[in-house]
Amino acid sequence: MKIASIDEMRFMDRYAIEKLDIAEEILMENAGIAAVSVLQSKIGIRDKKFVIFCGSGNNGGDGLVVARLLHSGGGRVKVLLLGDGSKYQGAAKTNFAIIARLPIEVIKLEGAAAAKKDVAHCDAIIDAIFGTGLDRPVAGLAAEVIALINKSKKKVLSLDISSGINGNTGEVMGAAVRADYTVTFGLPKIGNMLYPGYELGGELFVSHISFPTSLTESNNLIIATNDYVALSPRPAETYKGSTGDVLFIAGAANYYGAPYFAAMSFLKSGGGYARLATPRGVVPVIAKRGREIVYLPQEETAAGSIAFKNKRGLLKAAAKVDMVVIGPGLSLQEETVKLVKELATIIKVPLLIDGDGLTAIAENPEILRRRKAATILTPHLGEMARLTGRPAVEINGNKIAVLLETTEKLKSTIILKGAHSLIGTRGGNVYINLSGNAGMATAGSGDVLTGCIAAMFGMGLKPEEAARKGVFLHGYAGDLAAAKKGADGITAKDIMEFLPQALKHDRTGVVDAKYYEPFNAQGATL
Repeated sequence: MKIASIDEMRFMDRYAIEKLDIAEEILMENAGIAAVSVLQSKIGIRDKKFVIFCGSGNNGGDGLVVARLLHSGGGRVKVLLLGDGSKYQGAAKTNFAIIARLPIEVIKLEGAAAAKKDVAHCDAIIDAIFGTGLDRPVAGLAAEVIALINKSKKKVLSLDISSGINGNTGEVMGAAVRADYTVTFGLPKIGNMLYPGYELGGELFVSHISFPTSLTESNNLIIATNDYVALSPRPAETYKGSTGDVLFIAGAANYYGAPYFAAMSFLKSGGGYARLATPRGVVPVIAKRGREIVYLPQEETAAGSIAFKNKRGLLKAAAKVDMVVIGPGLSLQEETVKLVKELATIIKVPLLIDGDGLTAIAENPEILRRRKAATILTPHLGEMARLTGRPAVEINGNKIAVLLETTEKLKSTIILKGAHSLIGTRGGNVYINLSGNAGMATAGSGDVLTGCIAAMFGMGLKPEEAARKGVFLHGYAGDLAAAKKGADGITAKDIMEFLPQALKHDRTGVVDAKYYEPFNAQGATL
């Protein structure tokens, strides 16, 4: 499903109203109907008590529609205004005038304390305070009300997005409502999908509020969920070279796990031939566990990393494979860093750079622009900061824009790892991945991802598709591991061991649809 920025959503609103002559009142009415349908299914309406906190903008107007519809459905409703009702404009003003003619109690709040009794005795709270347009930190009365809502332990429905969440980034703007349910209108916003906004929104519902598919499925919308990418069937006459022949340049003294997990995860994900170029002294240690890997022992530096003198041999080996992976556990020895930079410039096949390889490249990332073959980068936030020269906090507050800018600048597909990893493509699209869990924040997990992506490429997917599929399967394997063992304490080995099952589920179609569209579409066509 497509995901919208705030500006994109505003464009849809204007287009629907000005070009399609869909009255603003109709859009607001449809938003209210969708919200009430969720309340009916989750809580019930007749004889239930509802407190609706309304701001002075259109989100508050949506709340007024909800109040009227709940009243007509037999609910007992109280509207608490956080602003001056005389400031409503357009459709919100119309609905405020209607509410004034109905036996619905409307009170202008002067302080959060005045709402405590109503909150304590209600069945549910509707959050219609800010919506997606918030562009400043929450303070004053709004912050007090949000704190009251969060302490209430009542069921909470937020309209469009949890109040206090930045609609473009998912960041908490000082304080934010923790909702049980959110009904978002038109399309999910970026803030609905990125953490912490995603977590604070609870169960997410989507209503297109009568927007046509020409708007909600437009190719101009460049952000989407990481939807299903199909793998070709595995032919009966498959041989090991036909499902990927990949060279892994990885490992150093005391860094045994990273090369092992990268190469072995490639095999566990369906890849055919894993060649591991690693320091000579590392080979015996890894070979005890990874007997299926083909080893290319390399001459070592004094510190036990891959020496620069191996350059010619590595280039010769790289010319014979389908893809080269470089970086896992390489170390940051000066000689090895020099080797990585020169190899990245010269290698002519698709290249996946991870771990220490990213840190080496960060000294001069412009060398990637000269590459003709595809490049895939898999940075976490700290590595992305090194690649871009920007502070991590700045990137975290503007992930998608920075990701798009960097994919273009470095001519690479880039996976920004984290909760709901982002895949940025050279075509200018961003995919939000929904598989994975907090337990995967463990040593070696990124190396498992690297091997999985390489396997997807080896099995016939294009580089960008391989990145998307690999990220999904890696996260899904982590979810299977967490379901079996619990999220606390799962290891990279656990994730790796569940890759075959993840791939089996993917091929047999038993993966839960929530991984592709985590939205309940109830009321979506209202």
